[in-house]
Amino acid sequence: MNDDQLLRYSRHIMLDEIGIEGQERILEANILVIGAGGLGSPAAMYLASAGVGHIMLVDDDDVDLTNLQRQVMHTTARVGQKKAQSGRDALLQINPDIEVSAICERVGDERLAELVRGATVVLDCTDNFKTRHAVNRACFAAKVPLVSGAVIRFDGQVSVYDPRSDGSPCYSCLFPQDQNFEDVACSTMGVFAPLVGVVGAMQAAEALKLVTGIGTSLAGRLLLLDGRAMEWTSIQVGKNPACAVCG
Repeated sequence: MNDDQLLRYSRHIMLDEIGIEGQERILEANILVIGAGGLGSPAAMYLASAGVGHIMLVDDDDVDLTNLQRQVMHTTARVGQKKAQSGRDALLQINPDIEVSAICERVGDERLAELVRGATVVLDCTDNFKTRHAVNRACFAAKVPLVSGAVIRFDGQVSVYDPRSDGSPCYSCLFPQDQNFEDVACSTMGVFAPLVGVVGAMQAAEALKLVTGIGTSLAGRLLLLDGRAMEWTSIQVGKNPACAVCG
């Protein structure tokens, strides 16, 4: 690290669990963030400020005025711009020393598999089960850890699915891909804006823990947040032997 990096990341370096070696791992990391909306915004912004060397931001949507209530990576001036491009601009303003790839496409299975194989950690910041299951399958196949978050109305959840560990469940263990779960859209149900910030920031924290190897990840635990009571519930989850993906 050069002198500017030592200064920029000094508060991380001061932590014994991270130090210079851990910060160098962050600088060398390649993190794939799928979704540049409510969850992807705070997650990507914290990853950028922490110095993740390469952030791949995937989203094919455009910035809409209705997004700005919660998608803090975007601005009024960038309404109509591709979210991935808007996000790249925001992240480089936070930290111009990192690399950000704006991938403005709805990635199919083959392209998704390619992106996942090149990642250190994957963050699922999407809002539909079909995409979440596709990301889960790609991460399991490539043995790349997945940090998954979701928020609707006043409720949030976050967990880690780490296929590097034989005992860790995958997303499909909890939400089987052959079952019909109803997608609930923010446009019809609403979402309490600060909660996406809370869950997105936790996704970034779990990703950085995985990169640096510190602490214990959320693998095997599902955290549920009730935003009305501001209460967390931790549920132990195990591998499903009959899972169609990892069983």
